[in-house]
Parts: sequence; C-alpha cells; structure tokens
Amino acid sequence: MHYQNILFDLDGTLTDPREGITRSVQYALGKLGIDEPELQALEHFIGPPLLQCFMSTYALDQETAWQAVNFYRERFADVGLYENRMFSGIPQLLALLNSQQRSLYVATSKPQVFAARIAQHFGFSEQFKVIYGSELDGTRTNKVELIAHLLEREGLAPGDCLMIGDRKHDLIGARENGLDAAAVGYGFGSFAELRGEQPRYHFQTLGELHQAFAG
Repeated sequence: MHYQNILFDLDGTLTDPREGITRSVQYALGKLGIDEPELQALEHFIGPPLLQCFMSTYALDQETAWQAVNFYRERFADVGLYENRMFSGIPQLLALLNSQQRSLYVATSKPQVFAARIAQHFGFSEQFKVIYGSELDGTRTNKVELIAHLLEREGLAPGDCLMIGDRKHDLIGARENGLDAAAVGYGFGSFAELRGEQPRYHFQTLGELHQAFAG
C-alpha cells in the first residue's frame, strides 16, 4: 500500500453511528407526522446525503425534505452525535498509519461542524491532518464534489491518495476523481453494493484492512 495520503469516510468506516442517526431520522419523521417504529428500517440513511435520502425514501419534495433535515439536526446536534462508537481496532490502525508518516484526512458527507465534534469527542481528531465535510446548506454533500475540493485545497495528486469507505458513494467519489478506493465490509454497504463499483481493494474486516497496511 504505497499511498501517502489516506482519506477516510466517517460513518460506517471510522465509527458506528447506527443509534444516533436512526433515532434522529425517526425523530425527524415523527415531526412530519410519519411513523417509523423500526430503527433497522432507517439504517440506509447512514452514509448517503440526508436530503436526497429523505426525498427518495418518503417521496418528499425538496422543501419538506429540508424541514426533515433540520428536525434531524435538532436532535442530532445535542444527543445523536454522541450515540456513536469507534469501531474496535480503529485507534490501532490510525496509530500505524501515522507511524508510517502517512497523511490522514476525513472525507465525509456529514456537515464538517458535526464531524469535527465527533472526532474531538471520541479522541481521534489529532490523528488527522484535516477533517473535511459538507456545509450545513448542503454544499459538498456529494462525495465527488467533496473529494475534488479536498484534493484542490490540499494540493494532492490523485495517484498518491486512497479513499476508504463503506458505501458506494465513497467509491464513486474516488473513481470520479482518479483515486484508488478500498471498500470495507464491516460498515453499512452490502457486498453487492460495494463490489458493483469495482473498487481497487475490498476488505471484509477491519483486521484485513490493518494487515494490508502492516504488510
């Protein structure tokens, strides 16, 4: 693994945000009068941009979907972002990569203000050079745009970078910007979803990902 710069997705790759995201989506739907009692049915909200997910799942127009996003943030900003945990083995992986003098970045569709708070709360912000996320107005929720922005701001050559993520959006964002991608199977994307994007690497477990860098 020759890559000098490693870009990590956040949700489903570094942390398991299942409870916080699904409960916040459930809260937002309730404010709109939509009853969704099964949290498991909301797990597909983990990873993709929220606005588009509300629109496609519940046939909401854009204005109503923005209301849902804002209701979601009411709960997520105070409670939901702490209903989260780092995947076991992530601290060791980040320590290894830093010991190899690689530069680490977070590239998440989550608003940067939330991503930074999560990284600080769970104690891994210092492991990353910069945390990149979207803006609250929806700018750069698309992974293609987000990764392009990161590369431009940091002056990085695509061939020196690897994007690691658990959903197809991460892999598409990498491919469209000329980056190799590593799909991870311990997150929220199905095997079929990930293989369908033909990533350069596909690691089913965090242990396999760690071993690939450890050599």
